[in-house]
Amino acid sequence: MVLIDTHCHLYLADFTQDVAKVIEQAKKAGVKKFYFPAIDSTEHDAMLLLESKYPNECVAMMGLHPCSVKANYKEELLLVEQWVQRRKFAAIGEIGLDFYWDTTYKKEQYDAFAFQMNTALNKNLPIVIHTRNAMEETINCVKPFSNKGLRGIFHCFGGSYEEAKKIIDLGFLLGIGGVVTYKKAGLDKVLDKVDLQHIVVETDAPYLTPVPFRGKRNESSYLQYIIASLANIKGVSEEEVASITTTNAEKLFVL
Repeated sequence: MVLIDTHCHLYLADFTQDVAKVIEQAKKAGVKKFYFPAIDSTEHDAMLLLESKYPNECVAMMGLHPCSVKANYKEELLLVEQWVQRRKFAAIGEIGLDFYWDTTYKKEQYDAFAFQMNTALNKNLPIVIHTRNAMEETINCVKPFSNKGLRGIFHCFGGSYEEAKKIIDLGFLLGIGGVVTYKKAGLDKVLDKVDLQHIVVETDAPYLTPVPFRGKRNESSYLQYIIASLANIKGVSEEEVASITTTNAEKLFVL
């Protein structure tokens, strides 16, 4: 079984002491690739350093997370633009809209999101989207860019079937992680009606740890529990889920 963790933050301080062990355990569980979404300039060095240590397994993205859109967001976007001009990245991400904690920079989030989607189009790169308390707004922002050929992933999808269908109609994939293992989330009922062709798997490590490790630090090796949940929901083998979702990721992330 070959797996791809399409979204993990193994470069964060949570893994400073044992990242080599975490990567090795994940490889033993079948994970062959680890895609790193960027957050902001405070984490770029750590992300790119870890990528350089594991050039065959770890692949970086570049972007400004919506929760990092502050008064200096234009400076941050300039850094994103400079990095994208300097070298190749797998995607522009993670980018999007987050109105959960703070809406002080709501307008700036919209500006940053549009700017980065334009960057992705110009560079022929996919995007990886973070959206929280802003699903409808995010879909509406993406629509005109998807009409121009922009593709990507709605990371950490946990919405309704109606929202899933809108995302799929845009040509985007659903990033499914630990939430699928939470009984009260109701995601199983949504994904029962979604073809595996529209799904990729992710951990978002160190966050959103799946059952049976919920409450502890998430790791890429736990991708196997997400695969198992999807196999149970779809009534197919874990090998089939792994094969289809891995192929979906490989098609999207073409360096």
